[in-house]
Amino acid sequence: MTQDLAKNERHAARMARKKAIIDAHIAEANIDTGIMILLTGNGKGKSSSAFGMVARSIGHGLKVGVVQFIKNRTDTGEEALLGKHCEWHVMGDGFTWETQNFEADKARSAEAWAMAAKMLNDPSYDVVVLDELTYCLSYGYLDKEIVLRDLESRPEMQHVVVTGRAAITELHEIADTVTVLADEKHAYKSGIKAQKGLEW
Repeated sequence: MTQDLAKNERHAARMARKKAIIDAHIAEANIDTGIMILLTGNGKGKSSSAFGMVARSIGHGLKVGVVQFIKNRTDTGEEALLGKHCEWHVMGDGFTWETQNFEADKARSAEAWAMAAKMLNDPSYDVVVLDELTYCLSYGYLDKEIVLRDLESRPEMQHVVVTGRAAITELHEIADTVTVLADEKHAYKSGIKAQKGLEW
């Protein structure tokens, strides 16, 4: 037996064992229900990941709703493309360090949550994305108990994706999937400005 043939057989045996384990896990995951995904942490890519799921859902013919908290840009590439195929609401006044007005940010957040709650109570929405919601909770703009109640009482088959840094503990607890993105290196810290197509 040649060395390459022996290597290939060892590889095939390892992959067969791996396949058996993965197939068993897939077989065990037999619950069909809506899930909540939390994308948090200081790393880049939270909203981008959520909008990737929006594109995927639209591709499957699902009804999608997006509510953007905090953010106020209406010239983003994601809205220009995806907003043609789903309901999209930009409902912020800009990042909190720009507004510097607690009461105004609180009022604007309440308006955004009213829109989000409407979607979360409507079973016709298959996927709801709440972009940058975490700030509204960590800064106290929204009543935490109301938000958690609405998230947990949404229709059984509805999926929800929440993004933003510094997610409160309760969001971690009620989410089915939590991804914490780490900021290892970022071009901005080297003085490179936000780039069209990558950041907006």
